[in-house]
Amino acid sequence: MIRGMPATYQATRPQRPVADRRGARVVDGGPPPRRGSRPEPPLLSVKRLLLRFVLTGLAAMIVLATVTAVVSRQVGTAEAIDEAERIGAIAGRGVVEPALALNPGVLDGDPAALAAFDRRMREDLIQGSLVRMKIWTADGRIVYSDESRLIGERFDLDEDAEIALTGEVPQAHVSSLSGAENRFERAGSRLLEVYSLIEGPGGEPLLFEPYFSYSAVTESGRRIWLSFAPVVLGALLVLQLMQFPLAWSMAHSLRRGQRERERLLRHAIDSSEGERRRIAGDLHDGTVQDLAGVSLELSAAARRAAGAGDRVAPEAGPEVFQDAARRVRGAITSLRSLLVEIYPPNLEKEGLEQALSDMLGRLPAKGMESHLDVNLPEAPLDAETTALIYRCAQEIVRNAVRHASARGVWLRVNTLDDVIVLEVSDDGRGFDPRAGEDAQAAGHVGLRVLADLVADSGGTVELASAPGRGTHVRVEVPR
Repeated sequence: MIRGMPATYQATRPQRPVADRRGARVVDGGPPPRRGSRPEPPLLSVKRLLLRFVLTGLAAMIVLATVTAVVSRQVGTAEAIDEAERIGAIAGRGVVEPALALNPGVLDGDPAALAAFDRRMREDLIQGSLVRMKIWTADGRIVYSDESRLIGERFDLDEDAEIALTGEVPQAHVSSLSGAENRFERAGSRLLEVYSLIEGPGGEPLLFEPYFSYSAVTESGRRIWLSFAPVVLGALLVLQLMQFPLAWSMAHSLRRGQRERERLLRHAIDSSEGERRRIAGDLHDGTVQDLAGVSLELSAAARRAAGAGDRVAPEAGPEVFQDAARRVRGAITSLRSLLVEIYPPNLEKEGLEQALSDMLGRLPAKGMESHLDVNLPEAPLDAETTALIYRCAQEIVRNAVRHASARGVWLRVNTLDDVIVLEVSDDGRGFDPRAGEDAQAAGHVGLRVLADLVADSGGTVELASAPGRGTHVRVEVPR
């Protein structure tokens, strides 16, 4: 310690009150907030995640069920319309044509023929979903209708009727009840009309037009949907139940990952704060003290020299300045080593040997000896291998300084076949490797992380230590 300096040097400055964000007055330069006072971020809620998963699954089921229902109804409706066209064609050829052949007077409006034909149609055709029927001539005259008031009237044929008269496939569409030929239909009812071509008793073309209840058509679509619904909804429900354990596991994994990230973040913050305190302590207790002592001694020597006039005071001789220069050089070395720890060197530019030398340069200021032996091949190492060797050496030396109470550190780097070997030994107090595993479990993971890094590169880490016998670490990294 420099004579005349207090045991603990502390730069002071006036403490001025400032206001924090809430308006309370605090003192700038006061003690830092207590560790652990940072608000903890909320953890992910497994129940909330599962509820979100279930609600999303239900929404997907509803959407898919709705789409399936719409598509099934459309398919069922189309199938029912096709079926109505087939029924119309079969009924026209198989029932209406033979009945007209037996009652040819229908075309001439003979009452007896019409009565017999009407009785036959009502017994054989007009039942179930077929609720109405008409028979047209090519010129638009109705020769028969179950609504007798329309018989003999003439109307313009629509496009579908004319297409059917050309011999094309039967045409079906929803009937427009606003037409004059449908004026006797009940308002609000929907009918599906089908046009199909038939032949009269003399071979003349006629148009057979049966009317089907549209509710029967939509009922067919509903039946198809109901036949698909149990399978679709059941499959969706089974899929949802099968995914539930996976969602549960993923939610727990997310929460564990969040806890791990928060733990690592807290560890990084605490390590950063501890590292800053360590650097501040090293500067305060080492370099700052040395430079302050050199300043005081040089000032005292200058005053003595000035008071002696032309006669040089013995206390201001060359030894004083040589000692000051020596101590300044030591402070520069310490600062350079500290800078190396704060910001790692450019290994590619300075080389591994120079970087390791700078790293060990701080040890004498801590009362420790250091020995460095580097024997590398002429071909330069790649950047990743160089950085890994430096990182390993830095972590091992740091452990020796902090925990081993060692008097000396020996660091050696050489080449063995296709392997770069790093060996670091110290004469410290050593430790029981089993106790080291317990320390790692408690959060001291430096060597463990180091071993993982080396293992990822295909290398190995061997550690030998015992209480009172120092520690030896050997790291092998492929070239």
